[in-house]
Amino acid sequence: MYRAKKIILPVFLTVLLLVTGLSLYYIYYNQWQEQALGVSSDLVDVVNKEDQDSDQTKDLQTIIHDAEKHVVQVETTGPYGQNIGSGFVYNDKGDVVTNAHVVQNASEVYVKTSDAQNYVGAIIGIGERDDIALIRVPQLANNGGLEINTRLTPNTGDNIIAIGSPHGFQNTVTIGTISGKNRSFTVDGSDYEYNNLYQITADISTGNSGGPLIHRDTGTVIAINSAATSEGDMGFSIPISQVYDRLLMWSDTANNEELNYDGDPNGFLDVADDKLLTDVEYLIDYFYETLNLRDYFTAYSLLGSEEQVEYSYPEFRELYVVSGEIKRSDTEIEINKEKNASVTVLSDHQILQNEEVQETHHYRTNFTIGYENDQLKILNLQRELLSKTEHSEEEEDQSTDE
Repeated sequence: MYRAKKIILPVFLTVLLLVTGLSLYYIYYNQWQEQALGVSSDLVDVVNKEDQDSDQTKDLQTIIHDAEKHVVQVETTGPYGQNIGSGFVYNDKGDVVTNAHVVQNASEVYVKTSDAQNYVGAIIGIGERDDIALIRVPQLANNGGLEINTRLTPNTGDNIIAIGSPHGFQNTVTIGTISGKNRSFTVDGSDYEYNNLYQITADISTGNSGGPLIHRDTGTVIAINSAATSEGDMGFSIPISQVYDRLLMWSDTANNEELNYDGDPNGFLDVADDKLLTDVEYLIDYFYETLNLRDYFTAYSLLGSEEQVEYSYPEFRELYVVSGEIKRSDTEIEINKEKNASVTVLSDHQILQNEEVQETHHYRTNFTIGYENDQLKILNLQRELLSKTEHSEEEEDQSTDE
């Protein structure tokens, strides 16, 4: 009996210790799991917050620059002379949305892109009552397009961006708001009916017709700019949701083999000195705009073939990636007899050496700009560093205080 008690006691103690250990382990595990779930919940909140932040309103300058790449100037010739308007690429087929009145009765259609390239287009659809049309430009295929939003119904007061070529000034941007909705009217001498349009405060002038109306908060196209008051202080845009199905139908049913691409972009180009001067000024402005937005690939695409042989893309990017803001202090343009332009640009490049020292590098850049394969290109680019100015952090602070 005594022997049995001696055996039972150790067994009892072993079982007690085992049960106690399991209980402690269970309690610890539950506490750990609650803590882990709490951490996971926090992580979900962080991830969701990051996702929300990534969906926040894009920078205005970025929205405009990205949109400008797909906005074109539309020029036509016909029995009533030349006409000018705007349009925008919306798919990978190179299809350009514009107004019907821009291409009505046109015998030749040309588009000029944001990088000053000229192409022939073919009309693949045109409205009889609705003031919309679709042009196909094969050279613009597979380059993306503006994102169209057919589900967004803007509210009165929403901020908008209108992009177009008023009076031939390509890629002009005007900012405004939706000031009214469901506006309907007719235009004297026109067969087009304008129903349920957005009324906008952005300035719309001759040449803006057919350009995109972009919703500021989403950066997407919500309408086609189509009409304005005679004073130009009030515009009207056709909601894209009203006509999108028709645009898709025209695009899907177009037969490339039957399309008529009449016209010669080289013959149509007006190389008069004043026109060439305007185009060169635009190209230089666009070149430095892309550099300041760090869109080096687009800037590189403006170079001619020989210059791209001289500089590979990484080499070209290396020239400018160290620069912060680039400010031009002077630009001189001279047109020669060969219809090339010699351009000299003085510019200041902000270079951050370290956290305390910033330098301004003063450059003189000489450009030769002319036509290559019927397209305006930077044929030559030579940079010369003239001097450097060093700024300390204290100087920057004093300058800010002043």
